[in-house]
Amino acid sequence: MKLFFYRYGSICEPDVIDSFQHLGFEVHEETAEMTNKSLLPAQCVELVAPQLISGNYTFVFSINFFPWLSDLCNVTKIPYLCLIVDSPVLELYSKSLRNPYNRIFLFDWQLYEEFHPKNPDGVFHIPLATNVRRTDALRNSTPIEEKKKFAADISFIGSTYQEKCPYNNVKLPERERGYVDGIVESQLKIYGYNFIEDMLSDDFVETFLAGIPNFEPFPEGFEMNYKALVAQHYISVKVAEQERIRFLKALSDRFSVDIYTGSDMSEMPHIHNRGFAKSLTEMPLIFEQSKINLNMTAKSIRSGLSLRIFDVLGCGGFLITNYQAELAEAFEIGKDLVAYESQADLEEKCAYYLTHEEERMEITRHGYETVKKYHSYDIRIVQMLELAFGKDLKS
Repeated sequence: MKLFFYRYGSICEPDVIDSFQHLGFEVHEETAEMTNKSLLPAQCVELVAPQLISGNYTFVFSINFFPWLSDLCNVTKIPYLCLIVDSPVLELYSKSLRNPYNRIFLFDWQLYEEFHPKNPDGVFHIPLATNVRRTDALRNSTPIEEKKKFAADISFIGSTYQEKCPYNNVKLPERERGYVDGIVESQLKIYGYNFIEDMLSDDFVETFLAGIPNFEPFPEGFEMNYKALVAQHYISVKVAEQERIRFLKALSDRFSVDIYTGSDMSEMPHIHNRGFAKSLTEMPLIFEQSKINLNMTAKSIRSGLSLRIFDVLGCGGFLITNYQAELAEAFEIGKDLVAYESQADLEEKCAYYLTHEEERMEITRHGYETVKKYHSYDIRIVQMLELAFGKDLKS
């Protein structure tokens, strides 16, 4: 069977393609957007439509949701499967979400509860996954001396969001800014439930939107959910920024912490900034060679598990992550990984596991085996295909 894979450059794409091919699918890749980010939807349709009409594809696949691609699949009557790996994905507010040929997979249960009623036959909930086969091959073939370059006590890979937090550019009256500060401080103390959207009145949202420089409304064909926009795209990112800045500062003042980032770390003089890490060739070695890997889930991911959790465990890495509501559904906390619920809790657990190697290594081993058994892309794609087509689709 043959599928059409529309690519835009997500780090997940190579691993998902590898699994489709491993399962016996012929994969045609459309890569124009990977090198030309200025392509307009109309240009994309012009590029892709002839291929779908003449290609005899069983289905179309993409990472994240493209409304124009959904509409095109609806016209050509080809099933459109997409796996959402980011949050927020504002394209989900497009009315194209309702197209009957959609098969959209959401990794966040709260997101699923929001969007499933809009297309009950086309929206599903499924966790994310990782490519254990690829990372095993990389780790097994890399010389020990090369691996040692990435050894660390505590590692964190990612942005602190200072440079890309859109809330920092919003101009609000003093009262409203104080209200946001209160929401941020409260959400920082609560793990397992994102309540930000519940705290926003219509009047507050209107004032907030007025303070956004060069604000652009949702385009035509989208549902105008500005409360979700303010909550997830602005305030949730501010919460994530503050969590990462405060927690990394506290940890680096007490422990040896390596960070791989392009963010400005000048206010954390004790942290070791090692620059960007290459996703496919360096990150797996960092995960394996770090005594502790940190995950701080972006607050716009309301209940689900970020890709980082699966990637760390699938590389044989020890993970301490913030608590999320869906964590215990996929993993045994304390056996597969460790979860924290406050800054003090995180510091205590880092101190403990840095000095209890046997326990740390046993959790590492168990977490790896759990991911390999239940959460590889090979497994996840089969589950997606069964949800989309039933058990009759054969590769």
